[in-house]
Amino acid sequence: MSVRVRFCPSPTGYLHVGGVRTALFNWLFARHAGGVAVLRIEDTDLTREADGAIEQIQRSLDWLGLEFDESPAKGGPNSPYLQSERLAFYRETALDLVERGLAYRCYQTADELAAARTVARETDDPASATRLHRDLATAEVRAFEAEGRPAVIRLRVPLEGAVTITDLVRGEITWENRLLGDHVICRADGVATYQLANPLDDVLHGMTHVIRGEDLLPSTPRQVLLLEALGHRYPITAHLPMILGPDRKRLSKRHGAASVEEFRDAGYVPESVINYLALVGWSFDDATEIMTVDELVERFSIERVNPAPGVFDHQKLAWMNGVHLRGLAPARYEQALRGYLITSLSALATEPRLGEAVALVQEKVATLGEFEGFAGFLFRGVADDPEALAKVAATERVAEILAACADAIASLEPFTVEGVELALRNVCEELGVKPRVGLLPPRVAVSGRTVSPGLFESIVFLGREETIARLVALSRAIV
Repeated sequence: MSVRVRFCPSPTGYLHVGGVRTALFNWLFARHAGGVAVLRIEDTDLTREADGAIEQIQRSLDWLGLEFDESPAKGGPNSPYLQSERLAFYRETALDLVERGLAYRCYQTADELAAARTVARETDDPASATRLHRDLATAEVRAFEAEGRPAVIRLRVPLEGAVTITDLVRGEITWENRLLGDHVICRADGVATYQLANPLDDVLHGMTHVIRGEDLLPSTPRQVLLLEALGHRYPITAHLPMILGPDRKRLSKRHGAASVEEFRDAGYVPESVINYLALVGWSFDDATEIMTVDELVERFSIERVNPAPGVFDHQKLAWMNGVHLRGLAPARYEQALRGYLITSLSALATEPRLGEAVALVQEKVATLGEFEGFAGFLFRGVADDPEALAKVAATERVAEILAACADAIASLEPFTVEGVELALRNVCEELGVKPRVGLLPPRVAVSGRTVSPGLFESIVFLGREETIARLVALSRAIV
């Protein structure tokens, strides 16, 4: 069987990490099997579509490098990939089901349905409220039509039997038909619901597997019955675990960054985001954590997806991002850094010596977003950190230390990292101060902070004249 899977977000909001995890698992499954991954936008409800949401979805996937084989942007043999371009077909399908007695028009008002549900909940047939117009007499239908009542279309779900699936993540699951109720497949305004458009498109697009979040598991029996009514079989399913925050509640904005673009804007690299999201609900073994995209494609299997909810840990992602950054070749790191600085409109984006600074920061920062605050002093004035200034001012013999460091730098030859380190350590020895005390004033003078890239490397980067100027400036500031 040639694998075909789909990721089909609704553009009612921006793509969040849960949706991206679903996209990633579909993409990995297809790539591992040598199959086809399809991007479909489920925009049947145009009234709820968020401005720019479709563009944001595509932009997020592009940044991650998740290229889908068929999509609204790329096209494909099963166009269209925007459900809004197939609305007439969905309605025709619903009407055909009515004509064949497999669906029916329901004229219940919202208040009538709510009242019926209240009553039904007290019986052994809680789904009966959805079936009250299942077998209306002709006279009743005519009366409702004459009244001008709008009607939805409901699927005529069998009252006996059950739907059973074997889910690749959750095993065998069974639902009794009578408890499902007759669900709406077409709204009163003629627009198809998710329960009709989604499974129908899965057939039209030739899907072999449906890989989606467990929150959509209750839709499965309804969609199975819909496709059976149309003479089709439902694809193989795999329902992924939910993603929770550290408080074990459903992941949301209150837990921190929730969209991929927020992580991009904070300076994360796509390799680390993909690596981390792959491990939220899946694992290769009990030990391996750091993996490239190619390794994930090679190793991915649905069988190792854990049905238990996964917890999204921002600190773990930041750690993993640092690992991926440290593993980049210097040229690739510079490319990623410069791209990030361009996107964030930083003046440092055009610095010609940016590549030289990579060696000073690559082992130190967890995200590209930390670069400017951590190493911006290499290209402009020192950072403004009152606490660092106060700490230096409280250091005994600080003026003497700064003056001795300036003299040592002024006469140093050759002006190398090794030479600077030896010269400044000699200053500490000659003055009788410990290096942790004696090297703090020149560090703050050079960077403005107590924590910075390597002091000796920074001094060589800045050059002799600029370093001496900063040492003198700090000495004057604390007088």
